[in-house]
Amino acid sequence: MQKALLERIQAKVKGRNYHFTLHAGDRMTERHISVKEVEQALLSGGAEVIEDYPEDPRGPSCLVLGITRGGRPLHIQCTYPPNVAVITAYEPNPEEWIDWRIRRGGKP
Repeated sequence: MQKALLERIQAKVKGRNYHFTLHAGDRMTERHISVKEVEQALLSGGAEVIEDYPEDPRGPSCLVLGITRGGRPLHIQCTYPPNVAVITAYEPNPEEWIDWRIRRGGKP
């Protein structure tokens, strides 16, 4: 399911059929993350869904790990298709993440 979910998200991003929430735009500006970097990370060959939030009160979403062409790891939380929205994006802190994939200390 995770791979299929990622492929559906990637199809929306490739088609430019997605959007950013106001929160995502604010956080990306604060963190110096560009739209181009988010797209590169989501479409990177090694992108993967690392956490799934099907019961999120704001609507089903997931956390994707992707690497930009410049080698920057990014976590991007986005809603499930068909209406893909980037909720937030950030560079994972190595003190909080093992290999950018597993939270230290367990669950989110």
